[in-house]
Amino acid sequence: MSSSDPTPTPEDTAIDATEAGPAHPRSIRSYVMRAGRTTEGQARALAELGPRFVLPYAEQPLDLATTFGRQAPVVLEIGFGMGDATAKIAQALPDTDFIGCEVHEPGVGALLKHIGEMNLGNLRLIRHDAVEVLEHMIAPNSLAGVHIFFPDPWHKKKHNKRRLIQAPLVAKLLTRLAPGGYLHCATDWEPYAQQMLEVLGANPDLANTASGYAEKPAYRPLTKFENRGLRLGHGVWDLVFRKKD
Repeated sequence: MSSSDPTPTPEDTAIDATEAGPAHPRSIRSYVMRAGRTTEGQARALAELGPRFVLPYAEQPLDLATTFGRQAPVVLEIGFGMGDATAKIAQALPDTDFIGCEVHEPGVGALLKHIGEMNLGNLRLIRHDAVEVLEHMIAPNSLAGVHIFFPDPWHKKKHNKRRLIQAPLVAKLLTRLAPGGYLHCATDWEPYAQQMLEVLGANPDLANTASGYAEKPAYRPLTKFENRGLRLGHGVWDLVFRKKD
């Protein structure tokens, strides 16, 4: 997807690794800003449902039981795009709570619409960089899982360093995953899938749940984007790793 595409999707998740010179070391960011227009319906959902379902960013850990009003496993999704898959997963797994991070207003508004239409009580959103959310709002060893679906592949070799799935972020995610918690990534770009497999496989605290790539878990629905790619003969690769006890 080009940076001028007006419609954000799950592949909009990326790493901002622009070199700013030695005085400004590179930092991890979980997104790249995209242009986009918020529709009337999305704006209405933001106004009406945002106060209940969008959590304000704060530099202190969330009390997850208070946030959701119950004790349940919590899964974090980084970059949910327009939220179609996120809503379907939350609906399919009512005994699990979900926090979705997305910076793009149209996507947040679109997912809020789904929350209202599907009456989803197990989903909360944070409109902020997921890396800062991880650092400040998610307590260590508190997550049952992390979803990262179709992050920006940064096709050109010179841009590969901007990809999200790299050792520093994986190490950060591991501090927030509970022992036995899982990291589920998916991509439709085979070179990126190979990099993901290499990076995740190199971490001694992660164990692959498959001999290589995993079969698509039943809870992950096929997105419109993915269906289009499959019709064109493009492959899709899922990777599911677990944090060792």
